[in-house]
Formats: sequence, structure tokens, C-alpha cells
Amino acid sequence: MAETVGRSRVVEGVRAYGLITAMWVRSTMAYRASFVLTTLVGVVLTGLDFVTILLMFSRVDTLGGWPLPEVAFLYGMSCVAFGVADLAIGSMDRLGTRVRDGTLDSLLVRPVPVLGQVAADRFALRRVGRIAQGAVVLGYALVAVDVDWGPLKVLLLVVALASGAGIFCAVFVAGAAFQFVAQDASEVQNAFTYGGTTLLQYPPTVFGRELVRGVVFVLPLAFVNWVPAAYLLGRPLPLGLPVWVAFGSPLVAVVCLALAGLEWRAGLKSYRSTGS
Repeated sequence: MAETVGRSRVVEGVRAYGLITAMWVRSTMAYRASFVLTTLVGVVLTGLDFVTILLMFSRVDTLGGWPLPEVAFLYGMSCVAFGVADLAIGSMDRLGTRVRDGTLDSLLVRPVPVLGQVAADRFALRRVGRIAQGAVVLGYALVAVDVDWGPLKVLLLVVALASGAGIFCAVFVAGAAFQFVAQDASEVQNAFTYGGTTLLQYPPTVFGRELVRGVVFVLPLAFVNWVPAAYLLGRPLPLGLPVWVAFGSPLVAVVCLALAGLEWRAGLKSYRSTGS
């Protein structure tokens, strides 16, 4: 019985998310010229991160022992995975504002899961520009890197990108849940989301061992690209991990999403209305 109710709530949440995002997409497309311009601006601004990398390689041949095509591969994987998560539920960092001003109460009285409503709130289609920009860099890297692309490696790349998006989604949800308590912690959340994707754009060899341990075992963002990319590029895995760990991104994503879901429920239960 409980399982049936839980499944029903998930279906309701997905349906509510779809309806709300469709509403925001229609609203966005009512001003198509504005949408195109803001998307192009987003592509340019996010592309500056890769320009920074290109400027570095104008002075050096490798970065932490990684040549430009391989660093571009890391960049593309990180940017695409984060871009998908940011497009899907990037608006969750606004939860703290809703908690402070009491507008979260209006979501609680609706007969659909709050998570689906918050995730779809002010859905910004322009964020697709980040995905497109990352895909262009990833496409260049796929052509430039010296990799024998067999079916297993192609499948691993696709699964790693999907799993990476799931891991970033979990970070978004966990960060939003923390705002039930902190209320004004959007910058803390951004440090792990936007900051995390920037970190992953560079090889693990340029960072200290303790930081790499944290990104592998504590907040496992390394499974977005560092770990699977090392296998795909024929490099040793970070921290000397065994080769089979490169295939663990889906499991890591599932665990992260499950833990984020538990944190979300705990945060929602702890919420006390402002009374306004």
C-alpha cells in the first residue's frame, strides 16, 4: 500500500513538473527574439571558462600532464552534465527566498508534491545554451583525443553524462533542503554546484590529494567526469582506484539522489510557516 502511494506521489510530481515547465516554456517562446538573444549571451558567458583554458595552453603544452584535447574532454563532460541538471532543476536555489518571504506556503496547500513545483519554478529555457556550448567543446574533444571508441566506451560515455546530470541534480536538491534551515544559503549551494562544475573542468592532477579524496569519497563529484574520463582516455584513475570503479557512476548517482531525497523530506518536515 505504501509503495503504491509513493509511486502515485512520484507520478503526480512528474506531471506537475511537466505542466509547470510547459507553462514557462510557452511564456518564454512568446518573446522569441529575447529568448535567442539571452541564450546566445549565455553561450558566450559560459564559453569564457573555456577561453580561460585556451589562454593557459597558449603558455603551456600540458596542464597537470593532460594535453588540451583531454582537458577539453573533461570540460565538455562537466559542462553538459551540469547544464542538463541546471536546466532541469536549477531554480531550486530560489527556495531560500520562498522560505523567507512565506511564499512557500502557497505551494504546500496544492495537492501535488512540493519538490516538483519548486524544481519547475521559473523554468529557464535559456539555460540550454550552457548544454550547447559544452556539447560543442565535447564534440571537438571526441575528434581530437586519441581513443579507440568501441561500443563499451561509447556506452560508458553516454551513461556517465546521464549519471553526472543525476549527481548534480542530487546536489541541487540537497542544497535546497539545507535552505529550510539556513534560509539564506543560496551562495553555499552555488559553491557546490557552479563551483563544482568549474572544479571538474580541470584535471585532478592539478589539485591536492586531500581535495581529490573529498571529491571522490565525500561529495562524489569525481564520478561526473574525472573517474569515467580517466578510463576512457587510458589514464590511471584518481587515487589509484581500480579500473572497475570507472563504471560506478550510475550507482553513485542513485545513492546521491536517494540521500538527497531523504534530506529533502527531513527539511520539508522541519519547515515552519512564517505565518504571513
